[in-house]
Amino acid sequence: MKNSLLLSFALACGAAFIHAATGAAENSAIAQASVEVRQLAQAATSAQDNQGLPFVIVDKKKARVFIFGADGTLQGASPVLLGLAQGDESVPGIGERKLSDIRPDERTTPAGRFVSEPGVNLQGEDIVWVDYGAAVSMHRVRTNNKSERRLERLASANAEDHRISYGCINVPAAFYDTHVKPVFGNARGVVYVLPEKQPARAYFRFLPEGDG
Repeated sequence: MKNSLLLSFALACGAAFIHAATGAAENSAIAQASVEVRQLAQAATSAQDNQGLPFVIVDKKKARVFIFGADGTLQGASPVLLGLAQGDESVPGIGERKLSDIRPDERTTPAGRFVSEPGVNLQGEDIVWVDYGAAVSMHRVRTNNKSERRLERLASANAEDHRISYGCINVPAAFYDTHVKPVFGNARGVVYVLPEKQPARAYFRFLPEGDG
């Protein structure tokens, strides 16, 4: 009897510890979010703009991504690598061009609301399409070009160091496998990419006036 009580107590303590740790991790992640990210997440769920789907918010200014459940609960956050050039629009027809034909000033990560879809690239790698027409996807960071130092860039506290891609959103492989692939790699979701040159409300009309 005594052993059973001790076991029950230990299990209860363990569950409480896990719950507390999870809550602490979530609070820490949301504390790292900008005001724009918090406002957008709240407005998207309040207006049901996410249509009951899990969603992603990409903060280009901070070079971070935030993963939310369909109810707006934060699931995870991570640094990301983004398009080399600043700007909120993709060059028309860029998705049809070879990478070698894309100038540095054209390598932007477009802002806006996108409905994501699971996909596979030409190398057979599973990815999440953000804007299929512009060939913009979210995928694991690639380290085949050592001179680009992508892993070092991900670890940098300077957001400018995170600008290196052709426009795709690169996330750490472990984060992709833990938070991105299980949800967005199997079904549709919504991806919100905050602008860096224009007010957020120029892209997200559901935001209250005065926000962004």
